[in-house]
Amino acid sequence: MSIDHSQVPELLHAYVDGELDLVNGQEIERHLRTCEDCRRIEQQIRALHEVVTSDAPSYRAPAHLRRNLRAALRREAKEPGRGISWPWLTFATVTVCAILLLAAALFQNTRATQRALADQVIGNHVRSLLATHLVDVASSDQHTVKPWFDGKIDFAPEVRDLSNDGFPLAGGRLDYLDGKTVVALVYHRNKHPINLFIAPVPAKGDTAPESINRRGYSLFHWTHSEMDYWAVSDLNQTELRHFADLLAR
Repeated sequence: MSIDHSQVPELLHAYVDGELDLVNGQEIERHLRTCEDCRRIEQQIRALHEVVTSDAPSYRAPAHLRRNLRAALRREAKEPGRGISWPWLTFATVTVCAILLLAAALFQNTRATQRALADQVIGNHVRSLLATHLVDVASSDQHTVKPWFDGKIDFAPEVRDLSNDGFPLAGGRLDYLDGKTVVALVYHRNKHPINLFIAPVPAKGDTAPESINRRGYSLFHWTHSEMDYWAVSDLNQTELRHFADLLAR
């Protein structure tokens, strides 16, 4: 079977990805030896593929996405009067694929960073319990705890009294998270201590509390009024979510 020149561009992506069968792969190779235009398109696809795979974590577009892209190419090729050049259409398709791959890589990096921070939060929480050093300033009065941080940090955390909601304030301390000095406020729910870590995050919009479960601990992470919040406890997830929702209002 011989592959027609018009079929080659729609098969080049599969060829570069190593997805063609032996017969079609050999036909493409023979065609590329004699067709400069198709060879140029193949080189563009390979160059972009190398950039994406070298600068981002490994991520392959799902099979159904690759099939849909190729189907779109075939539809464009069959519709008369479009006047679309194959090199341009191929470049557009490759660009879309690159954007999807980079978006997936960024998402993976963000998730990995969040997991690493969650582990630090848990580590700080556990150390504070083992060292029996939950607070540097012990008080249930928010007007005592908040001024204690003056001059010790370069931001002003919001300290709220949630005793009427069943989460009395126990005090606060300085701690370190992600290489930065942060505020750690301590609340209680029955006999369960809750560590609330607060750090500034300028120019970032508010986000709703997001649940994370790691190593048997419940965590919630959110941003509010340009502050980053991490709440961690061995408290059940429902009660800790209620705590986070109160602070995120």
